[in-house]
Amino acid sequence: MRMWTGPFLLAASVAAPLLVVAPAADAAPATYTHAAAAQQFRAAGISWTSSKNCSDRNRKGCTSFTGINRATVAGAIAFKKASRCTIVITGGTEVGHSTRGAYTHGKGYKVDMSVRTSCLDTYIKKHYKRAGTRGDGARLHKSPNGNVYAREGHHWDITYFNGKA
Repeated sequence: MRMWTGPFLLAASVAAPLLVVAPAADAAPATYTHAAAAQQFRAAGISWTSSKNCSDRNRKGCTSFTGINRATVAGAIAFKKASRCTIVITGGTEVGHSTRGAYTHGKGYKVDMSVRTSCLDTYIKKHYKRAGTRGDGARLHKSPNGNVYAREGHHWDITYFNGKA
C-alpha cells in the first residue's frame, strides 16, 4: 500500500509550528481606565476617597484606578459581596506605594481598603488563614483563592491574583 504525500499533508506539517502560542502567564493582565474601574466599583456599592480629592495616578495623595487589573476590580467586588462589609478604597494605582515586587499597586494588583468599622477585620480574620508577617510587620492572611490581605496601620493592603475574594 502506498501513502500519499501530496501538498496538503506537507502544508499541514509546515503550518503546525505556527500554532505555538506564548503561555498566558507571559501576557500582561487586562486593565481598566480610571473611569471604567470607578463605574464598576460604583455599581457594586464600593466607594473610594483620597486625601487630596483627586484621581491623578501621578500625584501622591490621589486615589487612582488607571491601569488597575480587571481581576483586582473583580476581586474587590467579590470580597464586598462575600463579606457584606462597607468598602471604602483609599489606595489604588497612584504613586506613593512601594514599587518592590512583581505584584504592586502601580502594576494594578493591589488596593487599600479603609478600616472604618470592625467588619473587615472580623471577616478576614474569621474566614482567611493567617499567613505570617510581612517584612514591615503587617500581619498577613490568605484567602482560599490565594489573595493576600495585609493589615497595615489604618487599612488592609490587598493583593488580588484573581477575580475572587
